[in-house]
Amino acid sequence: MKTQTAVTKHSAFSLIELLIVIVILGIILYFAFPNIVQMRSDSEASLARARAEMLNLAAAAYFQAVGDRTTARANWAAAGSDEARYTSLLKPYIAFPTANLSSFMPSSDYTVVFDPTNPIVNKAQLFGPKGQISY
Repeated sequence: MKTQTAVTKHSAFSLIELLIVIVILGIILYFAFPNIVQMRSDSEASLARARAEMLNLAAAAYFQAVGDRTTARANWAAAGSDEARYTSLLKPYIAFPTANLSSFMPSSDYTVVFDPTNPIVNKAQLFGPKGQISY
């Protein structure tokens, strides 16, 4: 009598097929990753521009609310630093202000410098990782 041996065949991916899939995914990531990084830096720059404009509008609102330009300019000059101007003068005119000016910007790579004498005529300057940003 013949004995029959049960032959079971497992269907699975071979090593070569898995390597090909991994290589294809690697190629896709190689081309996609720089675009993702660029999109992130572009969005940070856009947010920094928007926040700088918000600070300019807050300065205009402050000067309008005080009414007397001489008093407003004296307070502006007396504040001394951009951080003090933000904290003591501009914060009430911003919808959702942060504790300080550095945390208001998207990252530590972006800074805002106000005109110490006439912030209404001259907009705040915005500086980013690659230098001054015009907006």
